Amino acid sequence: MHEELIAQAQAWLTEDPDPDTRAELAGLIEARDHAELAARFSGTLQFGTAGLRGELGAGPMRMNRTVVIRAAAGLAAYLRKQGNDSGLVVIGYDARYKSRDFALDTAAVMTGAGLRAAVLPRPLPTPVLAFAIRHLGAVAGVEVTASHNPPRDNGYKVYLGDGSQIVPPADAEIAAEIAAVPSLTTVRRPTEGWDTLDDSVLDAYLARTDAVLAEGSPRTARTVYTAMHGVGKDVLLAAFARAGFPEPVLVAEQADPDPDFPTVAFPNPEEPGAMDLAFAEARKTAPDLIIANDPDADRCAVAVQDGTDWRMLRGDEVGALLAAHLVRRGATGTFAESIVSSSLLGRIAEKAGLRHVETLTGFKWIARAEGLRYGYEEALGYCVDPDGVRDKDGITAALLVTELASQLKEEGRTLLDLLDDLAVEHGLHATDQLSVRVEDLSLIAAAMTRLREQPPTELAGLPVTRTDDLTRGTDTLPPTDGLRYTLDGARVIVRPSGTEPKLKCYLEVVVPVASHAGLPAARAKATDVLESIKRDLSMAAGI
Repeated sequence: MHEELIAQAQAWLTEDPDPDTRAELAGLIEARDHAELAARFSGTLQFGTAGLRGELGAGPMRMNRTVVIRAAAGLAAYLRKQGNDSGLVVIGYDARYKSRDFALDTAAVMTGAGLRAAVLPRPLPTPVLAFAIRHLGAVAGVEVTASHNPPRDNGYKVYLGDGSQIVPPADAEIAAEIAAVPSLTTVRRPTEGWDTLDDSVLDAYLARTDAVLAEGSPRTARTVYTAMHGVGKDVLLAAFARAGFPEPVLVAEQADPDPDFPTVAFPNPEEPGAMDLAFAEARKTAPDLIIANDPDADRCAVAVQDGTDWRMLRGDEVGALLAAHLVRRGATGTFAESIVSSSLLGRIAEKAGLRHVETLTGFKWIARAEGLRYGYEEALGYCVDPDGVRDKDGITAALLVTELASQLKEEGRTLLDLLDDLAVEHGLHATDQLSVRVEDLSLIAAAMTRLREQPPTELAGLPVTRTDDLTRGTDTLPPTDGLRYTLDGARVIVRPSGTEPKLKCYLEVVVPVASHAGLPAARAKATDVLESIKRDLSMAAGI
């Protein structure tokens, strides 16, 4: 067994084009570190609807140049089979370790396969890549990013020519082509022949950002901004300057790209502590709101002053605020959201006479809603300009929420005032999440099995009126690994994360409110019910 493992590692070593991972793997072989070798050679990193994502390092279970070259060769073969023999593939990348290497390897493979390749000029936000695909008429796009994952990770996200991320069956068909690559020696990788784009694509993206704002709208809200050590700063500042907003005050310690993400445990605005430096800056400068992007700037977080201190708004709160703002501006079309997001969007759309659609989680599904005008998901993702970017976009979302804050400021009101109005109009929709990060992925499978075999009949004293096993699909949704419980006045969805080793449980409680005076009591009740559901659900799932 051990000798077979060593032989596998040595065979990998002979193909590996990267001196860093070659040295790493040679060291493991020399030390005969069987446990570490087994972890790296126990299978292959699976290519799915999120593309690839994993820890950097040598071996087929890690993100490295060998894995990326194989993935690019599989994608090229898939595109050629679709009849795109000489189509354009646009490639973007973030500022993580190895991102540029992976982007250039992809360009080389595409060029070698007879396709045309164009690489963005430097690390830029993921939405710029999503925009470039449609703008340049590409047949596909690749973004090298691990978004808000830990520093040791990287990833490989694939878009097709409509500018949205791949969905089944394309993912399985690409994965089959990747698996069919016999060895790296068969993959042609010329050293030139692709284009490196200039700033004209970025300029076109920035020109497009103007379209999300209403002509002549107020532009007075003052912001503190953090790029979370990612690539958002320059593009966001340029967009805000074009729009005529006051220049955001930067969180200096997090403003520039740094693949080590030194000030945060996880570079995700949702994680505890990630926003602490932004809050500290806001206490000094007293802005109207805080804006944060995640490292590849496709997500947007918003924080506001609440009483004497600052708090981050939930993704569902921002999702409802942007929807209400668009309705007030006379938007038409479909409002779409993922099934784990708040049902408040449906209430807002219904009252406005707009079509409302629920999809599976992920913008790859939201972006495909017919007639999409606005889409969001609770994980801080908002699509406010679907004709320009068919994906979540943290830059245009930041512009739109700052326009809304400016408009409210002119009226002597705040984002929290508007949230209160929405609660009185549609009922208080309170959401929360129970998220369990694991080292051992089998714990997630065990929890899902337990919930399926012994489903809860009540949570927080509320009877479960309906249980949907989403693996069977529904009238409107394709199958996915998840469970949905409908309760009297509440809803719970449990699913494994698609991008991280987490079990995620999404909770929503709806409490009717007769007037603004009833809001404090409604909030207290909702908090109690959410906490009780969390406790009971933890016991039911055994986590």
